[in-house]
Parts: sequence; structure tokens; C-alpha cells
Amino acid sequence: MMLLLRRMILALCFAMAALPAAAVQPDEMLDDPVLEQRARDISAGLRCLVCQNESIDESNASLARDLRLLVRERLVAGDSNEEVVDFIVERYGEFVLLQPTTRGWNWLLWAAGPLLFICAAGVGAAYIRSRSRAESPASDALSEDERRRLEELLRE
Repeated sequence: MMLLLRRMILALCFAMAALPAAAVQPDEMLDDPVLEQRARDISAGLRCLVCQNESIDESNASLARDLRLLVRERLVAGDSNEEVVDFIVERYGEFVLLQPTTRGWNWLLWAAGPLLFICAAGVGAAYIRSRSRAESPASDALSEDERRRLEELLRE
């Protein structure tokens, strides 16, 4: 029974460790739950410039904290979600977005994967088609002269 309880506690600890941890500190939170939820929604889409693979909502970096506070300041000032995101993108560049837009030259990055796949599939199909149309190699059978010479060599 005690062993089962230990295993359950251990499994619970592993499960809690696997969950994403929010780095938002209690002193950062807004009193208005609606504004706080908007801040969380915005923060989930902004990349931590230090960690680069986490949102600012999940990162413990000091720059992420500053960005979280900036988001909340802009919301308290009355900005809409789009205005807050535009302000931060204008200040830090489009890299701060976890999901970049498809405007400008970014469309090329979005389209590069499918375009390269189509090109590779075309090259592969052309190769397979050319291989199927290729003439079969000449027969490897020996001529009569070669066969006689081989028999002579084997007798020796």
C-alpha cells in the first residue's frame, strides 16, 4: 500500500513537471480579471527574446517580465489587443511574435516549404520515369568465342 502511494506521488510530481509553468508573478497581475485574461492571451503569443522558444507568459527572464508589465500597462491605458501587439512589434520587431505574419517577405518563408516539396516530388517523379524508360542493359550472356575460351581455361 505504501509503495503504491509513493508511486502515485511520484507520478503526480512528474505530471506537474510536464505542465508549462506560468512565470507571471502575483505582483504583475491586474486586479480586473477581464484585463488580466486579455494580458494572458496577448502574452501567450509573444516570444521571449531571451529564451526564444517560450512565450513571455512562460519565461522567467527579466526581459520577459518587463514585456509582461508593458503589456499590462498598455491594457490599463486603454489599448486594444491589436494595438498592444502592434506597439510591441514596432518596438522589438516581428521576431517577437511566436506566430509570424504572412505579410511582406514572410510569405516567401511560409511558401518555401511547400514549394520545395513540390519541386522535390517533381524531380523524383522525373527520375523514376526516366529510369523506367531506360533501355535494359545488354545481355550478360557470353558469345560462342568467349564460352569456348572459358571452357579451355577451366580445363587447364
